[in-house]
Amino acid sequence: MKLFDLGGRVALVTGGNGGIGLGMATGLAQAGAAIAVVGRNTQKGEAAAAQLRTLGVDSAFIAADVADHAACAAMVRDTVARFGRLDILINNAGINLGKRPEDYPVAEWHQIIDTNLSSAFYACQAAYPEMQTAGGGKIINIGSMTSLFGVSYAAVYAASKGGIVQLSKSLATAWAKDNIQVNAVLPGWIDTELTRRSRKRVETLHDSVLARTPAGRWGAPQDLAGVAVFLASAASDFVTGTAIPIDGGYSAQGL
Repeated sequence: MKLFDLGGRVALVTGGNGGIGLGMATGLAQAGAAIAVVGRNTQKGEAAAAQLRTLGVDSAFIAADVADHAACAAMVRDTVARFGRLDILINNAGINLGKRPEDYPVAEWHQIIDTNLSSAFYACQAAYPEMQTAGGGKIINIGSMTSLFGVSYAAVYAASKGGIVQLSKSLATAWAKDNIQVNAVLPGWIDTELTRRSRKRVETLHDSVLARTPAGRWGAPQDLAGVAVFLASAASDFVTGTAIPIDGGYSAQGL
């Protein structure tokens, strides 16, 4: 058995049209998996799918608003109809509206929670019967360093990402008997559109991240490729319910 071989496997990656999602999708494609890229931006999604096809695998874009329960069910159905199966689900879609907690209107609370946390639950529910029928599967939910640390301007985002960790643990225990492994990945400070906006809002952020990160740099989306392949492959068949920081040592640094 080739531990990291994903040939013949099909992965669905929400928010897979850029940033961390595309970095992880690229890793899976390089290991041989076919990829369903899910997002709302058709132009970006089609471009990402085309990029993945250059790696020699089948890939297609599926448009969906993952904050909608019915849309999540439909994207799973569409993936199975297009590729014939679903083996790997990566719940990566996420947003943040950075501001102090007292300034969030209720609508923005729901927008962030629905996009970041509810969507993962909806997608997992939809994927479960497909994976159960197939005899197993891999679910990777994307948390954040804010799952571990408080951030004054990201209270709602942090709540959603903390929820991702606990959701992953609960699903892992519920579905272990079905040979479905569920794990969370906690990206550190990765250079993406989301964190670039944070750097514009917080002038000291860039330097403070570099000062605290033992690796001495910001992460890149491709830094998530390896953990995606590990958690999606047979190499992690006895790994479930974990939350793995990918942060260059940021969370290990005491001072």
